[in-house]
Amino acid sequence: MQTMIFAHRGASKYAPENTLPAFRLAYQMEADGIETDIQLTKDGIPILIHDEDLRRTTNGRGHIKDYHLEELKTLDAGAYFAATFIGTRILTLEEFLEWASDKPLHLNLELKNNKIDYEDIEIKVLDAIRKYQVKQRTTISSFNPESVKRMRQLDHTLDVAFLRSGKHPNLADYAKELGASSLHVKHTLLTPSLVKACEAAHLPIRVYTVNRTISIKKCLKLHCSGIITDVPDKAHHIRNIFK
Repeated sequence: MQTMIFAHRGASKYAPENTLPAFRLAYQMEADGIETDIQLTKDGIPILIHDEDLRRTTNGRGHIKDYHLEELKTLDAGAYFAATFIGTRILTLEEFLEWASDKPLHLNLELKNNKIDYEDIEIKVLDAIRKYQVKQRTTISSFNPESVKRMRQLDHTLDVAFLRSGKHPNLADYAKELGASSLHVKHTLLTPSLVKACEAAHLPIRVYTVNRTISIKKCLKLHCSGIITDVPDKAHHIRNIFK
């Protein structure tokens, strides 16, 4: 099977991450899928933003969990990136799914609950992907082992990925024990032996964040299931000419 290209937070090299402009651009660049991040607001609404704090990617301050959606919707999530994106707003998960529902995109929804273990985030996200009928082309991922377990208990057929940035002596087996059906690893962890272990465990392996030509080619050579990249156009071009 061909290695799939996921746009990391959208085409985030070229537009503000986790925003509609980044997602639209990724789609135009023919990414196979989109990876995005989910936090919960104070009123329990799933929104798309990577950091628990607002400072880096908006003109707000403080933690997302302390603001209601109505307040967060007043923030600018594009000005930090470039003047052309001034006025870009934070998206809710439902707004994103509504946009993506009629497009042939695979979705990788990362639950950002390894630092703040948001109550009921798993069921809220699961309800949303069921509502928009995209479950069959969606992967839910998390660094939080307990969240992986909870998601698997909620749905036995969903693709659930365990995220890992640090080494582990038996990572494929550990992911399988948690109930994961896929493994997502930082590019520095990718080795032929890990790929073989994932194959033995019947775990698709996807790699983040793969931007350099040499790293993209390595993933292709090892037949990884997916590449998660800030530059989907570059990855698409390399995949087209890769021998």
